[in-house]
Amino acid sequence: MIKKCLFPVAGYGTRFLPATKSMPKEMLPVVNKPLVQYGVEEAMQAGMTNCAFVTGRGKRAIADHFDISYELEHQIAGSKKENLLSSIRDVIDQGVFTMVRQREMLGLGHAILTGEPLIGPEAFGVVLSDDLCINADGPGVLAQMVELYKQFRCSIVAVQEVPMEAISAYGVIAGECMRDGLYRVDSMVEKPSPETAPSNLAIIGRYILTPDIFDIIRNTEPGANGEVQITDALQTQAQTGCVMAYKFQGRRFDCGSVPGFVEATNHVYENIYRTDMA
Repeated sequence: MIKKCLFPVAGYGTRFLPATKSMPKEMLPVVNKPLVQYGVEEAMQAGMTNCAFVTGRGKRAIADHFDISYELEHQIAGSKKENLLSSIRDVIDQGVFTMVRQREMLGLGHAILTGEPLIGPEAFGVVLSDDLCINADGPGVLAQMVELYKQFRCSIVAVQEVPMEAISAYGVIAGECMRDGLYRVDSMVEKPSPETAPSNLAIIGRYILTPDIFDIIRNTEPGANGEVQITDALQTQAQTGCVMAYKFQGRRFDCGSVPGFVEATNHVYENIYRTDMA
């Protein structure tokens, strides 16, 4: 039903300097796979095999990762190391990968609007690779959200409860609880103070958006930090139509921060990598 997923990957990753001075933050490895590959695999599990990347200068490594490296393939052909490429080979074989550049960093809303030519007039997913989501007991977060989209046919954001002292780092929703873990959004605020936050339900980097969001973003004025915020556009969409918020099943790691990245690496090594290697 939803075949395309947008990956805004133009950011500088300044919290990981100097590592990200010449390497995209999305290519930082969590054990043996870059962050962006985890996101692409999650999208493909949800049926989104057309992956559209909104990139920027210095991001060539992302395009190269989702392409064949003939020199490397030739060098390790027939050796035990060849099996180490099996996961990315599968991704390359299943997917279609397109790219467009975001010339200026003007916010997530602007990045999504930049990807409009790659998406067209259809519903689509959005993955922020900084958020690594793992659900060991069932389908990935995007696959869960696709099932909800089949029922509601509206934009859906993934949310989780966060401590109030950390709420100012997130977009935050408030709304009517439709059933356990599912909310119809009434209001949405970007980076509120703990005193003004409407709830402790914070938006994380998984979205399903309907195509009318592009026109809404076009008419959205810059908000917090002078950037075009997707939360402001979704607030308009919630007021004129419907936006759902979903408290997903699984665990999310904030790999945009060094502590979260280390936590994710330890979790994947202990619970996934070692199991796969056994």
